[in-house]
Amino acid sequence: MAASAGGSGPGSPARRRGRAAEVGRYPRPTREELAAAAERTIPDVIAPGLDVLFVGINPGLWSAATGWHFARPGNRFWPALHRGGFTPRLLHPSEQDELPGYGLGISNMVARASARADELTPAELVEGAEILTGKVERHRPRWVAVVGVTAYRIGFARPKAAFGPQPQRLAGARLWVLPNPSGLNAHFTPETLGAAFGELRAAVAAG
Repeated sequence: MAASAGGSGPGSPARRRGRAAEVGRYPRPTREELAAAAERTIPDVIAPGLDVLFVGINPGLWSAATGWHFARPGNRFWPALHRGGFTPRLLHPSEQDELPGYGLGISNMVARASARADELTPAELVEGAEILTGKVERHRPRWVAVVGVTAYRIGFARPKAAFGPQPQRLAGARLWVLPNPSGLNAHFTPETLGAAFGELRAAVAAG
């Protein structure tokens, strides 16, 4: 039976209005805005004594244009955070300031935005690791989770590092390496990425 004109089927006016409202609430940056966002920086989401400080590689252009970490559609950080049990619901990137209330924060290895992480130089990652160490000394999170094993290997000169807990500490914080949640990382599905975040969540809960 066909849906009525005022029904709630996939093509119904109610559904179309909902999609339009969603687009209006989170407008997509224009091509010009994305281009202008290159080299920009965005503030960390950080507070003293967090349970986990997540550390991305560097902001993408979408994040730099919006001011939200892991903002590009298709990036799986926020779904993995929820699947892993860190947040009670799926947060939109615009809700990032709610994270400290859950004992969580976000920083980056390198502050400047670029279209791709592979545009960064090894020297930038090494310098970024030193800057990150200073942040950890000041804010004292219990755990630091670097989201990207290659950036971790280069920045901290640990070429054999693997995913999961690390034997070293960073300014007193325990270290964990997570997969890169970028949609370009085909080695991990949303399910396996969520499971990787869940392993960290279990370690944090265990103390």
